[in-house]
Amino acid sequence: MLKNYLKIALRNLWKHKVFSFINITGLAVGMTACFLIFLYVHFELSYDSFHTKADRIYRLATDVKTPTEVIHSGITNIPVVPAIKNDFPEVESYVRVADLEVLVRKGNLKFQEDNIRAVDSTFFRVFDFKLLKGDIDKALQAPFTVVLTQTTAKKYFGNEDPVGQTLMFDTEDGGRTATVTGLMEDFPENSQIKASMLLSMPSLIQVYAKNYADNWTNHHPASYLLLYPHTNPKTLEAKLPAFFQRHIGEMMAKNKMYYTLTLHPLKDVYLHFGNKDYSGVDGSERNVYIFSVVAVLILLIACFNFINLTTARAAERAKEVGTRKVVGAVRHQLSLQFIGESIILCFSAFLLTLILSSLLIPLFNQLAGKTVSKGLFQNWPAIGCLWLGAMGIGLLAGSYPAWVLSAFRPVTVLKGRFTTGGKGVLLRKGLVITQFTISLTLIAATIIVYRQMSYMRSQDLGFQKDQMLVISTFVEKPQYAFRDAISRLKGVKGSTFSSAVPGGSSASAYTKLENVSSEMQESNMDLYFVDFDYISQYKLKLAAGRAFSLDMPTDSTQAMVINEATAKVLGYSTPQQAIGRRFSQWGREGKIIGVLKDFHVRSLQQAIKPLTMRIEPSSFWQLSVHVTAAGLPNTMAAIEKQWNALIPGRPFTYNFLDASFDKQYRGEERFGNLFFYFSILAIFVSCLGLLGLVAYSTVQRTKEIGIRKVMGASVLNVVTLLSKDLIELVLIAVVIAVPVVWYVMYQWLQGFAYRTTVEWWVFALSGLLAVAVALFTISFQSIKAALVNPIQSLRSE
Repeated sequence: MLKNYLKIALRNLWKHKVFSFINITGLAVGMTACFLIFLYVHFELSYDSFHTKADRIYRLATDVKTPTEVIHSGITNIPVVPAIKNDFPEVESYVRVADLEVLVRKGNLKFQEDNIRAVDSTFFRVFDFKLLKGDIDKALQAPFTVVLTQTTAKKYFGNEDPVGQTLMFDTEDGGRTATVTGLMEDFPENSQIKASMLLSMPSLIQVYAKNYADNWTNHHPASYLLLYPHTNPKTLEAKLPAFFQRHIGEMMAKNKMYYTLTLHPLKDVYLHFGNKDYSGVDGSERNVYIFSVVAVLILLIACFNFINLTTARAAERAKEVGTRKVVGAVRHQLSLQFIGESIILCFSAFLLTLILSSLLIPLFNQLAGKTVSKGLFQNWPAIGCLWLGAMGIGLLAGSYPAWVLSAFRPVTVLKGRFTTGGKGVLLRKGLVITQFTISLTLIAATIIVYRQMSYMRSQDLGFQKDQMLVISTFVEKPQYAFRDAISRLKGVKGSTFSSAVPGGSSASAYTKLENVSSEMQESNMDLYFVDFDYISQYKLKLAAGRAFSLDMPTDSTQAMVINEATAKVLGYSTPQQAIGRRFSQWGREGKIIGVLKDFHVRSLQQAIKPLTMRIEPSSFWQLSVHVTAAGLPNTMAAIEKQWNALIPGRPFTYNFLDASFDKQYRGEERFGNLFFYFSILAIFVSCLGLLGLVAYSTVQRTKEIGIRKVMGASVLNVVTLLSKDLIELVLIAVVIAVPVVWYVMYQWLQGFAYRTTVEWWVFALSGLLAVAVALFTISFQSIKAALVNPIQSLRSE
């Protein structure tokens, strides 16, 4: 019997090839999109979950309360976690992870390594990163011991065993020899902590950060606590204010800066808290939620299509049901037949989904900017869920026609008195409206996302970023001779030294500034050390006062320039009021000589923060070179030649400011691109559904179309007849979608400090696009039906 059912099912599917194709393709495309998004969301949620002790590991975050603000940071000072371990028995262990950029040499090889992490010897005990060679407890105990990743080991030592070999680390006193004591696997993609090599923490404390080893106010490493089982982190967190009071209470009161520590669960850091002031990777909880919703919406559209077309065709088989009942078929046999056909369609869609997913995963990884999946068959649990989902859709879609058709009275059906129920028509209309409401929402959202991206890129940042070459000189002694040499080159317009450039990292300094009440107001301020011509080369505009001048000897030691945001924090109503006011910062005192108009040093997602500038040549390590576009390759070659002649011991490292600044938008660009492609898929699936419904309607009304044409109806009349009902449904969807998309995208835009507005024309354009796409889809089948010879139509039955 089952074999017979299978034959009948396959014959029916083959007989109605167009409907079968639309059903299978629409569902497969929807499931593919949903599956890819599922892989992405699952990957984002999996960050740091591979550590067996992840539920007991907490990252310490620091809040610093000043008289004017609360500064949030994801890092701590160096001595704080050893003191916590000493004071609180709840703490089993700890790890500090500090960023470090060092010139590393091996023979003639030299690399400026900007992804080194200085860590405690407990690193491999607390975390589950795999150490392939070396002692898990002793590998990082002694000063200048280093563990290499496999990729880094191959870079320096090729196929040789790196353990026991040495590397030369650049230091202020000339260099230190570091011994390779371990080899580890490369850091997993879903780890927020990543590094090219691990250096022992004593190396940082004794050499690179020796001035800060006992400093409770200078923040450097990210710090992680491993708590004993069953320890309540909130209870420990509540004890930390008293801990700070015991250790640095007097200093906090003196500086009017009060420290608070918060424990963040390791698995929540990537998505929920981020790695502020630390170079660990960050995710976006908001984007994960948005893509999850998009996946559900696309799958709903695909399911609605499938159910719509399946139920629409149910009435077509009424006579078949009547005949089979007359010859003895019972209700459960008919139900099984219809459900079986539906499941076969869904299983076919499932197989097509596997093929499409396998082909698209490499492209999807590229769009996502990370290896979300190494291959389809690396995700068996996800494939199992997909199969169950496909079977569930088959049961759901097959149940309605099975239940309705199997209940038909054969006498009524065979006499031709059967008519489609009103409830079925309402169901199909409701599903079409829902589909296009979703599609329209995605269209409008995509337009708004791209408008925001365009808005951020087109805004005047307030400084010169084009054709600005930034060279890392690392305070090498010949850097001034190098600057003088390249300044004479034909393609160089100008050059200036600094400690920071827009879009890059900068120092944060404890600062006292005279406010509007003539009081010295304490705060942590971003600090740029700049050369005399930095302001003019970057074309920064003055709101009041003057820039640094070589003609004023005191400018190099007793002058400060601030931005408008700083003046506002101090309470001044106009920038001019800040001129001549006192400052005290990192051992230097003097007066404010100028106020710059605000300019963006971060992406437009963030508000402009207070900024201070001073002259400090000993901190210059970046050289900004304004180059001409004409003959740029020759200019670059000439600059590199001068570098190799004057600073041969260090690799020539540089970037173009516009490219490095735009990296800040890379995450949002990827989000916009993915959103766009998935919106296109949703619209495609919706249009497939419309095409199927119009094709079904055309078949049902073949004789009516023939009669109307015989009575004089034109092609336009017939197209209008077949199109108007569905276009009305699309217009209803437009009305429903507008308030929904306005609210959702208004909330999304609140995540940007500087944002575009949601204009009325976005909804008008989205509605027109939706109607145009629907009309094009419907017209294709409608015109085809209208052009058929009426004689053939009237013979069709």
